[in-house]
Amino acid sequence: MNDKAAHLRRLRRVEGQVRGLQRMVDDDKYCIDVLTQVSAATSALQSFSLVLLEEHMAHCVAEATRQGGAEADIKIKEAADAIARLVRS
Repeated sequence: MNDKAAHLRRLRRVEGQVRGLQRMVDDDKYCIDVLTQVSAATSALQSFSLVLLEEHMAHCVAEATRQGGAEADIKIKEAADAIARLVRS
């Protein structure tokens, strides 16, 4: 399957979850129910982030390290920074 198509499908699902959250708030749904859906949307985005990071490391970072040099150092630093942001979120 095309990775881009899979990524877009996942993001559309998250987008639908967020629209659902908007409807829930607009309809004055019970706060705990809204929070449960927020948690689901957050988990979906985190899962997407991990898949994207794994692909980036398997392709971009791996290729840069094979070539070596400054570009490899830059890609490794970018990946480490991205991991740090994911851990903090």
